[in-house]
Amino acid sequence: METIEQVVSELFVASDNRDWDTVEAIFADKVELDYSSMNGNPAVELSPQQITDAWKTILPGFTATHHQLGNFITHLNGETADVFCYGTATHYLEHEAGNIWTVVGSYNLQLIKDGNNWRVTKMRLNFKYQDGNAQLPQAAMDNVKNKHDE
Repeated sequence: METIEQVVSELFVASDNRDWDTVEAIFADKVELDYSSMNGNPAVELSPQQITDAWKTILPGFTATHHQLGNFITHLNGETADVFCYGTATHYLEHEAGNIWTVVGSYNLQLIKDGNNWRVTKMRLNFKYQDGNAQLPQAAMDNVKNKHDE
């Protein structure tokens, strides 16, 4: 049986590997996704497929992404768990204004026990700062769109 920290790590590794089936399998049927500290948009409740559909509009447009997690603090409450961890996301794409865009923050995640597996029910980014080329997200989305138009 995987530990809670392994499940959280696997979520980010699968995202970096564009392994959407694994990402979706780690999420519960409904997930509260909250990036409000970074983008100002309110938290939303989404299905796993809605999440991966959104991530597919940007992540494959980068040459590579690398999520690094650490400093896990996990509180187990029977069939639920609360996880805090630091996270740094590095995004690489060759660009005349700079090849790297980095987002630094922490995450609060909630998981629920589903049989022998843990599933993520809530994921909140606590944005600290970003560095590098802030034009890269749009360039990555343009890359994805251009691949679909071909």
